[in-house]
Amino acid sequence: MLGRRLFSTNRIVRSNIGSSPILLPETAQLKLIPCVLDEVSQMRMELDKKRNGKPRIYLTQQAEITGPKGKVLMDVADFIKVGQDGAKITIEVEEPEKRHQRSMWGTTRTLLSNNIIGVTEGHLCIVKLVGTGFRAQLEKTGDGKQQLSLRVGYCDAKQVPVPDDLTVTVPVPHRVVIEGCDKQQVKLLAAEIRKFRKPEPYKGKGIFIDNETIKLKQKKIK
Repeated sequence: MLGRRLFSTNRIVRSNIGSSPILLPETAQLKLIPCVLDEVSQMRMELDKKRNGKPRIYLTQQAEITGPKGKVLMDVADFIKVGQDGAKITIEVEEPEKRHQRSMWGTTRTLLSNNIIGVTEGHLCIVKLVGTGFRAQLEKTGDGKQQLSLRVGYCDAKQVPVPDDLTVTVPVPHRVVIEGCDKQQVKLLAAEIRKFRKPEPYKGKGIFIDNETIKLKQKKIK
């Protein structure tokens, strides 16, 4: 007579990145703030739970991360559970077998980890201007705010406003250093600068971000 099977055939669904704990430094603080939804959003949320259609993600809470470099607010989905045990932070989801919850599991953990690093150590991005006559210069506008003036091969200079929560320096005319506690805003400003002259593959000129490289092509000679 065959014995009983003592193991389960159901696969345990987990996220390798999302299930990894985050260590909170002593200089940083984390606080969860619930968000109040309007009546229409609450009705839609209740209807989505009853039906089996395409799921929607509702941002019903915010994570406030504070540190010596500043403060960052991060939106968190309704099915994400953030737990804290001393300096250890864990991320869980309500139903890990659902695809959209698994996809947000690791994403939320990565964003939270980046924000903790940002408020304690800060994020840095270096933008390099490669080309003859390419240069950047910091200027002040009439209202006292900073803007970046770019000379990248056009007949006029391109102006890029600098957000208040970011620090931009130009140590040399062909280097721009962007610093801030929010990694998304740092990279977004770098992308705004890069769009004026994307790297081209024939002469290797353009605006490069960090360690970005491009493979050069040979010219077609007829």
